[in-house]
Amino acid sequence: MKTIQPRKQQGFTLIELSIVLVIIGLIVGGVLVGQDLIKAAEIRATISQIEKYNASVNTFRTKYNGMPGDITADNAIAFGFVTRTGTQGRGDGNGLIDTSTGSGMVFGQETAMFWNDLSIANLVDGNFTGIDSASPLATAPNTVSSVMPPAKLGRGNYLTVGSTGGLNYYLLAGIQSTSASSGAYQLSTNLTPIQAYNIDVKLDDGLPLTGTVQARGTAASSTSVFIDPTTWSSATTPQPGDCATTGSSGVDPIDTYNRGINTGGNAPGCILRFRFN
Repeated sequence: MKTIQPRKQQGFTLIELSIVLVIIGLIVGGVLVGQDLIKAAEIRATISQIEKYNASVNTFRTKYNGMPGDITADNAIAFGFVTRTGTQGRGDGNGLIDTSTGSGMVFGQETAMFWNDLSIANLVDGNFTGIDSASPLATAPNTVSSVMPPAKLGRGNYLTVGSTGGLNYYLLAGIQSTSASSGAYQLSTNLTPIQAYNIDVKLDDGLPLTGTVQARGTAASSTSVFIDPTTWSSATTPQPGDCATTGSSGVDPIDTYNRGINTGGNAPGCILRFRFN
């Protein structure tokens, strides 16, 4: 009579399971490290982009005796730039990037011609259109990326320009919507507080309310966004969506970016403005 041998049960040994877990851990760790490296590279690229634009503006001002967008009507004709009327906010040569309404954050006229002038002068990468109009987005089949440069940070962020308080600024923000009839655009807070801080601390003092780099939030109109820091928390525990916090003495640092991972440091809530004159 033939004896039937029981089948051996196949399975993983503890060593094999350990090896598999180690490999999975390495893969997950590699992915996370890779994501961090990508984010760091995006921030470095954005900082480099802004520094290049600063150099381009200085070169333009030296070569053409005026600010891009704000160059006088006579000089614009002489050097072959887009013609402009020479009135307020339309190539008046006052050194400020603004519009005929006096608002530096309505997209049109000097704020639109700024990038176009730099493009014609071959001082920036890309070709940007711009005309002496209060609503350039309504007069040509322009997309946002054809009139202002996307930020290297990606995620729908752009670099636009404007002025307030006698100073010119870049604004790093998402473009939420545009109005073809008025040329105005709405901004969105696509930057996280951690991203905003990392950019600020490398270019300035790392504080949201002081220096040449300052944080802003969102509001109903783009003009008030540009001037006022509106997504601020005065609570001792800020919430996701708060760009920064005034904190409470002895509890939280005063006037700092909301960098806490558990309080919304990775949640979009910031816009940055950069002074360039």
